[in-house]
Order: sequence, then C-alpha cells, then structure tokens
Amino acid sequence: MARHYRLACSGCERTYEDDGLILQCPAGHAPALLRTEYRQRRFRPVQDGQGLSRYHEWLPVTGLADNAHRGVVYRSEALSTALGLPNLWIAFNGYWPERGAMLGTGTFKEFEAYTVLGRMPKRQSILTVPSSGNTAAAFAWACSQEGVPCLLIVPETALHRLRFRAPLDPCVTVVAIGDSDYSDAMDLAASVCRTAPFQAEGGVKNVGRRDGLGTVMLTAHEEMRSLPTHYFQAVGSGTGAIAVHEAAKRLRAAGAEMTALPRLMLCQNRPFTPIHHAWEARSPSLDDASAGRFRAVAKGVHADELTNSTPPYAVRGGVYDALVESRGDVLAADSGATRAAQAMFEELEGIDIEPAAGVALACLRDAVRTGKVDRASVVLLNVTGGGRARLALRHTLVPADPKLRLARDAVRTDRDLVKKIAEVCASAVPVD
Repeated sequence: MARHYRLACSGCERTYEDDGLILQCPAGHAPALLRTEYRQRRFRPVQDGQGLSRYHEWLPVTGLADNAHRGVVYRSEALSTALGLPNLWIAFNGYWPERGAMLGTGTFKEFEAYTVLGRMPKRQSILTVPSSGNTAAAFAWACSQEGVPCLLIVPETALHRLRFRAPLDPCVTVVAIGDSDYSDAMDLAASVCRTAPFQAEGGVKNVGRRDGLGTVMLTAHEEMRSLPTHYFQAVGSGTGAIAVHEAAKRLRAAGAEMTALPRLMLCQNRPFTPIHHAWEARSPSLDDASAGRFRAVAKGVHADELTNSTPPYAVRGGVYDALVESRGDVLAADSGATRAAQAMFEELEGIDIEPAAGVALACLRDAVRTGKVDRASVVLLNVTGGGRARLALRHTLVPADPKLRLARDAVRTDRDLVKKIAEVCASAVPVD
C-alpha cells in the first residue's frame, strides 16, 4: 500500500517509496539527508485532531498513538516585557498542564519518538537508540506505552533524566556506560546494529524524527498566523533546527504569509561549541580535530544534553545548509548565563525549564542586548524541555533501572559484548 509521501534525496533528487526503515539514499554520492515530499501540498491540520495526529498529512506515519501530544505556543507577556521584545512567542515543549502542555517526559524529543514509531513497520526487531538522556527518556516512554522492543544506550550520567510516572514495560532495555559521554553511546549502538535483530533508529537520517520535531513550527504557525522572523533553539546535533527549517520551507511553499524563512538562531553552551566554532569561520565542514577537541570539554558544560561532538553539520541538507538558506547565525552562552536564564524564565513565566532551554534564552537575551535582534523582530523561542520539577511534584516518578551497566573500557575491549546485550534483550523480548 502506497504511503501519502515519498522520500527525496537532498543530494541527487532521486525519489523513493518508503518502507518505514530507509535512512539514506542508496545511490553512490556524498552524504545527503533524505527528506519527505507529501502528496498534500496545502497545510491542512485535522480540525478535530488531537496531539500530533493533527498534522497527519505532513507526518511520515501510517498511524500515531493517542497519547502522542503536541507542544504549546503562546505569546509571552512578562518575559517579553523584560527583554523589550513585544513580539516574543514561546513554544513550550514539556509538562505544564495549566498551559495544556502534557509531554510526560518534559522534552520535545517525544515528538520524534512517536513519529519514528508511527513510521516503522510492525515486525520483530529491536529499535536501538543512543542518547545523552532526553531522547532516551522519550523513546523509553513511547516504546513502553506502545509495547515496541527498544534498546537504549546512554552514559551513566544521563540516568537522572530517565524517571517516569510508571515503571517501564520489560520491552525496554536500558544499557548504561560508566565514565562516558554521548559519543561512547553512539559507538556502541553502531556496533550493536551490525547484528540482527537490532534496528538503528537513525538519528538525523530518520525522516520520522525530523518531521516529528518540525511540528514545533507547524503549531507555531497555527497560533501566530505567520512565520517568525527569528527562531531560537539550543542545539547539540542540530536535528531539531534542520527539522523546523524544513517545516518552514513547506509552510512557505503552501502560502504562508511571510515569504522570508525564519532566521535560525542556534545556541550552544560554552565551552562545548563545535557548531558555533565552525560557523564563526564560515566553514562548510567541521575541522578534523573538532570532535576530539570538544569531546574533551564535554563534562564542563551545564547543558550536557547538548554535547554531540559529531553533529550533521556538513551533510547535504544538514546544519550548514539550513543556516545558509535561512540567513541564520550560531550563538553561545556560558553556564553562568544559562543558569541565570533558567531562573529568569521560572520567575517571569512560572515554570521550570531544562538547561538546554536556558542556553537558548541566555543567547536570546544577549542577542537583544547586542542588537542582533531588535524590537520589530517576531521571535519564536523553542523551550525544548521544561516542567520536570512540576512533574516530580505531582507524580511519584520511577527511575529506569539499567539491565546492564558497563565500564567504558569494557565497551572497547569485550569482544562478546554485543552477544551479552542481545542476551539481556532476549530475556525480556523473544528474539529470533
């Protein structure tokens, strides 16, 4: 049965029917992201649709869970006044019931998790996801709710983000690596996925992930009745920024009121700034030493969820291309300014926000001070996570218990490690 979209390669423009698992163009050329081309070119939200299902025509899914919530966009008053930005809009993507925000893990990563699951075919495999914490939390909760076998590989320091309103279903396996970072989790996941039945989720390569995250811009357009002039978001990989850029292009093609694309204002936490470093030099690629240099300072940042040392910067259709097309910029804030921004948001808007969102607000505050953004700008600030403190007050949260804890050295030297992980997964999920 044909789907309501096709996949198109950003490199060679070939198009393909999707089977729900394709992550890259099979043609032999330089790396390039696939993108979705929907049969329905007009923006037609489903009027009685709740949550993400409201945007079904612009999501690469065959179905969506009823509890796949969308974000909330509102016009700021208190923070707007404090910053001197009369046209400040906030996309709050977390847990804030009073505003109608019901993301159970407090992060916009839920958008990608449910959309990836809605794209996948129903077959026996174990979806494998490396994460620095927030993505793991979103996939753990979504897979647990949907009964989808899932292997999550995280640094041990990320476990504090894996706390839920109910115990996880046994179909979810968490593996934690001690004294490690996100890069270690990615390396182990890549090794595991060379063996059946493990299925790589794909990260930025997965159109389900990007179009799910792109719903931030769809929700904003519905509320604002236009596209913003500036879009602020903290980034680690930059997948969310690519996603909203793609969504904005789709909206513009469908007749959005503003013809200019929103300027992507991407934000990083000093001293971990590989994207900022490359963009300041206007380099179309990261230098060869970048990953190692920034990985060495990963433990020195407040927003450790942003510590991706190999972001999809140079790939065709990736971060660099999105910055150029949108006339964007990359900013940076230190951890002190980030903490101050978190406190400012909670005092003025009334809800706690995650460190990454604090980075974005700190950069926005600085951009106003330095004149990068003026009073006439229509700004959309993506609060990519928030309300976790509120969630903990209202619910008794259950921490995820890793089924396997690994030392970093063992990950590098244990030849039987993949077999051990398969055995741990098989104890909960039958594996062929």
